[in-house]
Amino acid sequence: MKSELGSSVRVALLGCGTVGGGVLRLLRDNGSVLFPRIGAPIEVTHVLVQNLDKPRVPECKREWLTTDPDVIFNDEKVDVVLEVMGGEQPAWSYIERALEGGKAAVTANKLLIAKHGPALVARAIAKGTDLAFEASVGGGIPIIRTLREALSSDSVSSVHAILNGTSNYILTRMRDAGLSFSVALKEAQDLGYAEADPTLDVDGHDAAQKLIVMAMLAFAAQVDTTKMVVEGIRSLDEADFAFAERFGFTLKHLGIGHDRGEKVELRVHPALVRKNSVLANVDGVLNGMFVMGRALGPCLLVGRGAGDMPTAVSVVADLVDVARARIEGQPGLMTRGIQLKQRGLLPQDDVVTRYYLRFDVGDHPGVIGTIASALGAEGVSIEQMVQEGRADGEGGAVPVCIITHVSKEGAVRRAIAAIEKQPFLRGRPRLLRIEEV
Repeated sequence: MKSELGSSVRVALLGCGTVGGGVLRLLRDNGSVLFPRIGAPIEVTHVLVQNLDKPRVPECKREWLTTDPDVIFNDEKVDVVLEVMGGEQPAWSYIERALEGGKAAVTANKLLIAKHGPALVARAIAKGTDLAFEASVGGGIPIIRTLREALSSDSVSSVHAILNGTSNYILTRMRDAGLSFSVALKEAQDLGYAEADPTLDVDGHDAAQKLIVMAMLAFAAQVDTTKMVVEGIRSLDEADFAFAERFGFTLKHLGIGHDRGEKVELRVHPALVRKNSVLANVDGVLNGMFVMGRALGPCLLVGRGAGDMPTAVSVVADLVDVARARIEGQPGLMTRGIQLKQRGLLPQDDVVTRYYLRFDVGDHPGVIGTIASALGAEGVSIEQMVQEGRADGEGGAVPVCIITHVSKEGAVRRAIAAIEKQPFLRGRPRLLRIEEV
């Protein structure tokens, strides 16, 4: 049964930090636009906070504030709960309570959806209500909506995505200004693009959480991701950028997914991409998602992946959808289309691609032959090889860089293990994957 046109949709906000303030600002500024799109006005009734006396954005009215979650979850008139507080707990238990009570839930929490998304989706479907999470990936870029709705008539074969603006900014500055990682990171922190503790971003964990969420929609996949390869950008240096340029590539930090039939291939790491590829020039703090549909072909989305207003745009867009569904008497409609199944994760040793290998070696006779023989013994053929200069002194080293033909990663790693036993090697070899995007 439809709700009466014009009856308000009552909303409670969990958290009122940067994103929460952006949501309230957007609701205030666009209220007259949202009304006809929903068929009813949005009415904010509660805002859950930890401290009643903390200064808030002017859009957050004092009478909305509460520190007691029961005020929200026991209020049967609350239609939609917006979770913008972040973290796993208490956000997880709050979303569960909202769904259990038949309220729609909208969240921007990538960690929550990456870890508990399948269970929460199942709970929402069972309760006949909606769980919406557009803002959990890509800020204001509508990637979740694209995968869930625009491509609902197609199937996705692969995704390649720049999912972390902090890492993308650092790599852009390392390439364009010749900065070291540490200097580029400090610059990003000074500009507010990186946190004081940047671990989540630069070590790849933020991108990994977002890729897992994307895989739910792209591949209908519920995957045990504990063995998923997740690599960051800390170890990259100026030499890697120089050699990438020489070979016609640039370096990007990517989340990569492929539908491999019974299994799903998911990995997050730095990669070499062609300088003329679609993601090569997605620079600075921008995010980019390149989706390959089996019928559609290539689809590229680019935009701001974080920030108060881009994220607020996605949160409020989800609010519009779930509110309209409730007004039209069809709660749960958008979530019922998310049908997940258990999929195995392709072992990393079975990944097939091309590789960039860098060995810092001493000036010994037969180095090139030994490296080539070790690779050849594992069936890894060499497409290009470069050695520059001579070692400076007995303890010096020069880089030997190799681009391989398409090979299995297990074979490449076995060859590297053999090369690591050689006395001419100085330091650990570098392995980077090459992605054709």
